[in-house]
Amino acid sequence: MAEIRLTETETRVLGSLIEKEITTPDYYPLSLNALVSACNQKNNREPIMNLDEDSVRDALSGLQGERLAGPASGADSRVTKYEHRIQEVFNFTRAETAIVCVLLLRGPQTPGELRGRTERIFRFEHLDDVQATLQRLIDRNPPLVKMLPRQPGTKESRYGHLLSGEIEVAAPEMTQTREPQRDDRVTRLEAELAELRRELDELRTQFRALRTQLE
Repeated sequence: MAEIRLTETETRVLGSLIEKEITTPDYYPLSLNALVSACNQKNNREPIMNLDEDSVRDALSGLQGERLAGPASGADSRVTKYEHRIQEVFNFTRAETAIVCVLLLRGPQTPGELRGRTERIFRFEHLDDVQATLQRLIDRNPPLVKMLPRQPGTKESRYGHLLSGEIEVAAPEMTQTREPQRDDRVTRLEAELAELRRELDELRTQFRALRTQLE
C-alpha cells in the first residue's frame, strides 16, 4: 500500500466523518455544512479549529484522491452528502476504527486516555485490549500507529497515528517546570464534563443539519 500523508485539515475531516457515522448514524452521511460544524466542534477535538466550507471542500478532494472519502452514492437528497471509505481501504475492526478515529481527532494519546475517549465508539473491557489493538495497528505494513517517547514526569507512553507521516516530538525545554500528576478522580471528572459538552454539541450539530435539510 502506498504511503498516505494527510494534511491537518484532511485528518480532521476524516476523523469527523468516522465519528459521526458511529455516534449520529441518523444524520450520516453529512452535508458540507454539517461536516464543517463537526470539524469545528469544541469538544473531543485537539486542537480546536475554525474551518470554512472551502477548506473542508479542498480536504474532501484530497481524501477522495486517497480513496478515503467522497460523495455518498445513492443518497436521496438535493444536498450532496459525504462519507468516509476508510473501511474499504484498511478493513479495520471496530476496535481499530475507534482507536484511529480518536487519534485523528485528538492527536497522540495514552492507552488510558484512548480507553476512556473511545467508549462511545467502541467499549474496551480492559486496558490490555487497547494495547493489543494499538499493537495490531503498529504491526501493519506500513505501520499506521507509532509509540512516542515517554515524556518526563509521565507514567504512560503516548501513541499517535501515522496517516500524516512521521510524528515530530518536541524536546522538553530545560526551564519547563514539572506539572504535578493529575489525580485519577480529576481525570474522570474532566472526562464526564467533556462527554456532557460533546452531547450538547452533537445536539446542536443535529439541529443545524436538520434545519439545513428543511431549507
